[in-house]
Amino acid sequence: MATTDAEVERVRALVATVPPGRVVTYGDIAAAAGLSTPRTVGWIMRTDSADLPWHRVIGASGRPAAHLAGRQLSLLAAEGVPIRDGRVDLRAARFPLP
Repeated sequence: MATTDAEVERVRALVATVPPGRVVTYGDIAAAAGLSTPRTVGWIMRTDSADLPWHRVIGASGRPAAHLAGRQLSLLAAEGVPIRDGRVDLRAARFPLP
């Protein structure tokens, strides 16, 4: 996936702004960063997010990826994010990006 260093840094900067107890979607980040697809955000998060609050970025359905579900939902619940039936309540927890 062709991404520039500037795009990676924009995504990283946006993810870093999400406060505890709030979430954003991959699409929210893509739109705010000027990227054409949320998949680019997913790729960046997979390859360069160890030092970021990665758990605050979730799919548009409110469900985490299956391989991360337990860990991600646990981290989010500890921050007070409302979760119902394995899904984040996006209406209550979504953070508006600039």
